[in-house]
Amino acid sequence: MPTTTEADTVQSLNIRKEAFIAATPEIAFEALLEELGPGSVMPDGKPFPMKIEPWVGGRWFRDLGETGGHKYGHLWGHVQVIKAPTLLELTGPMPMSFAAINHVQYRLKAEGNGTRLSLVHRAMGAFPADTYEPLKAGMPDGWQHGINRIKQVAERMAAARRG
Repeated sequence: MPTTTEADTVQSLNIRKEAFIAATPEIAFEALLEELGPGSVMPDGKPFPMKIEPWVGGRWFRDLGETGGHKYGHLWGHVQVIKAPTLLELTGPMPMSFAAINHVQYRLKAEGNGTRLSLVHRAMGAFPADTYEPLKAGMPDGWQHGINRIKQVAERMAAARRG
C-alpha cells in the first residue's frame, strides 16, 4: 500500500476584544460563566447551551445528549487557569475539528464603577484551505457577540441585585 505525505501550512489567528461592563468583577465573572455555559446564545438568538466545569482541568463542552445508548457532544477545551473573579483561561480545539490548538484568555479588572473585560484568542494549526479565511473573517464577530452577551447578562444581574 503506497504511503503519501503532504506538508500542511500552519497558520495562526490572534483576536483581541474588550468591553466596559457596568457591574462588579464578581458579577461580570458570574455572567462570563453563564455565557460560556448554559446561557450561551448564537448571534441569531438560537440557544447554544454549553457546559463548563469551573475548576482547573474542567471541561468546556457541548453536550448533545444521548441517542441509542451513545452520548454525543463536542469538547471545546479545558480550563487552564481560573482565578475568580479576575482571570479565566481555556485551551483546546474550540470549534475547530482539525489539527489546531486554541488559547482564550478572559481578564477582568475593576475600573471605576464597573469592570473592564479583555479577551485574547490565539489559535494555530493546520487549517484546511477552505477554512482559514472564513474563520479569520468570522471569529472576531463571534467573539464580539460573546463579549456583548456577557456585558448584557452582567448588567442585567447587577440591576436586579440593586433592586
